[in-house]
Amino acid sequence: MQKITIVLFLASLWLACCANDKPVGTSATQAPLLAEAASAAPDTLRPTPKGGAQKPSSGAPTKTSEKAAGAPAPAPNAGRRLAGFVEVKSLDSSIQLDIRYATVHNFTKAKIYDCPRCFLRPEAAKAIAKAQNLLRRQGLRLKLFDCYRPRPYQQRLWDKVPNPDYVTPPAKGSMHSRGAAVDLTLVDAQGKELDMGTPYDFFGPEAHTTYTQLSAQVLANRRLLRRTLESVGFQGIRTEWWHFSFRGKTFPLSDAVWNCRE
Repeated sequence: MQKITIVLFLASLWLACCANDKPVGTSATQAPLLAEAASAAPDTLRPTPKGGAQKPSSGAPTKTSEKAAGAPAPAPNAGRRLAGFVEVKSLDSSIQLDIRYATVHNFTKAKIYDCPRCFLRPEAAKAIAKAQNLLRRQGLRLKLFDCYRPRPYQQRLWDKVPNPDYVTPPAKGSMHSRGAAVDLTLVDAQGKELDMGTPYDFFGPEAHTTYTQLSAQVLANRRLLRRTLESVGFQGIRTEWWHFSFRGKTFPLSDAVWNCRE
């Protein structure tokens, strides 16, 4: 009987100890930390996708009022006379202008230029006037979307789309910032744009000059634009049917900004 009593006593002591033990591997201080980590997990940021900035939208821009977009601060050097540049319309007033970066109707949906003017280096401007004269004989004209782009405006563009796949970094500078590049198309005698297959500043293979899955008329229009510009000293690029750079001379980058009050 005495042995039974001793066994029962030891068994009760063992049960009491087990009831007060914590689960193996979890201390009293670890429990709240685990709970905190579990609650924070859903807020963890996902890794940024490879490729950086998203591809700019293409096609027709959405209608956004310039007032809503907000007017940018005046560009540095604005108001200086542009020494070494010629305003294209001073050589031929029949050249049509639609300077998109002076409006919100461009792929950035923001106004980049303070006002719409078209300047080029003298040699490039004279070549554009010559191309206009060649086209006039066929009942056609040029319509320019972009010309000289001062580096302060190139900086604004980069600030909107900091992606070298679509915008040249300001430090490197583009042919536009040298006053030696134009973005343009063809229009008929009534000012209607000829069909080029895509809108201006369309980012896609359809805008490439090597893309041939287009109508015969579109291909003919692109060919006429390219051959006319090449005949006066310009050269196009593969990815944009509208972009041409003057190759007759090398020009430095420029920060000078045209005066909007002239």
